[in-house]
Amino acid sequence: MDNDVATLGALVSETRNPASMDLDRLSTLQMVGLFNQQDRLVPDAIGRELPAIAEAVDLAAAALAAGGRLIYIGAGTSGRLGVLDAAECSPTFGVPHGVVVGLIAGGPGALLKAVEGAEDSLTLAGEDLRAIGLRAVDMVVGLAASGRTPYVIGGLRYAAGLGCPTAAISCNPGSPIGREARVAITPVVGPEVLTGSTRMKSGTAQKLVLNMISTGAMVKLGKVYQNLMVDVKATNIKLADRACRIVAEATGCDMARAGAILQQTAFEVKPAILMILTGVDAAGAARALSRHKGYLRRALDAGK
Repeated sequence: MDNDVATLGALVSETRNPASMDLDRLSTLQMVGLFNQQDRLVPDAIGRELPAIAEAVDLAAAALAAGGRLIYIGAGTSGRLGVLDAAECSPTFGVPHGVVVGLIAGGPGALLKAVEGAEDSLTLAGEDLRAIGLRAVDMVVGLAASGRTPYVIGGLRYAAGLGCPTAAISCNPGSPIGREARVAITPVVGPEVLTGSTRMKSGTAQKLVLNMISTGAMVKLGKVYQNLMVDVKATNIKLADRACRIVAEATGCDMARAGAILQQTAFEVKPAILMILTGVDAAGAARALSRHKGYLRRALDAGK
């Protein structure tokens, strides 16, 4: 095991929380109240990391704009959160599958059941990254609440060796993964209510940071107009209805007109909005968006 890996029991995330020493004696209402009180500490911890998070957003956006990928690596809860965020980017923002990637120690089977020992390997993440053809243009984000997971350390080292931009998300200060990454994001949320159960506050913090990184990067890539998901893919009835509502909200038209225009654009939202607001036909909307690299606001401004 790497010499930089700290003794687990000394980490903030592993210490006992004085507020929950009698957790097993509380009433149910008192217990969930304590959970809630402790969860309120998470946003403030993230707030102290906003400059680092903003830097990670810019790096991710630059990587994606250059044709690279955003790749999350982690083990256990951290790995599952990365896979979740990656899986949600395609339907939400219309990016092709494989542009945002989540790798978990032990492979896909570890999503449902722990794979013993996988996170303790310093070489396994490098092998996983090599298997997906990691390139210097890709960004790699390592996640580990403890900040000392060998799988993540090894993966960040492998990525840095190729020249990839890297970020690390941990809930312990001065973490080994933070030292390996270009950007260290460290929301220190304090000891868990249930000692060492980092699926709680630490997991919540990681989820919120991932929300910021992926959503922020997609906003900067023109996947959002105002606060609307204009690259949403209408792959089911719910999302088709959402596409209609987005077009109606963006243009002020009624749902019937939004649906009729969407029929002409194969339910692509951006050209539908452009057609309604500028009067161009579907082909003209497609050309305008192509000229402006998919940025709807730029296409609208140019059409004024």
